[in-house]
Amino acid sequence: MNANNRISMRAALGGIICALSLVCMFLSGVFPFAEYTCPALAGIVLIVLVLEFGRKTAWIAYGAVALLSLFITPNKESAMLFLVFLGYYPIAKSCFEQLKSRTAEWVLKFLLFNVSCAAGYAVLIFLFGMQELLSEMSMGFAWGIAVFWIAANGVFLIYDFALSRLVFIYQTVIRPKIRL
Repeated sequence: MNANNRISMRAALGGIICALSLVCMFLSGVFPFAEYTCPALAGIVLIVLVLEFGRKTAWIAYGAVALLSLFITPNKESAMLFLVFLGYYPIAKSCFEQLKSRTAEWVLKFLLFNVSCAAGYAVLIFLFGMQELLSEMSMGFAWGIAVFWIAANGVFLIYDFALSRLVFIYQTVIRPKIRL
């Protein structure tokens, strides 16, 4: 494939991936119960760009989707979750997994998750005045926020393993059947 075809392929696939991510983000407003699932799916789609064209292309697509989702996504919590973590984590994951130390890899992954989510929720609660998020997270009891945060870390661990499996499936099953 010559250089011009490769550039055209990158632009076309990037546009399709961005569109799919934006559809996922828009659906978070249609299905309010999917305010965590939709941004996660929108970020997962970016894995294809990481694997086919590298992280730089994926970062550009993430930036475009993050910016547009702030305007078109009716559910602002979903848009913030995509912006502060779920949108770029599949790209960052590929960087962390190149580290030689598995301990450092996991410490950095959990550190990124917790700092990003805390910052995102702080912006939603204190800057956008979405105080109702505190009552939702506390689930009606004193230690509710701590339980919510521990559960969120457990879900993040499952999410990370699921991403690894999806990458494996893409590389071994899907990629050999398509020609990019």
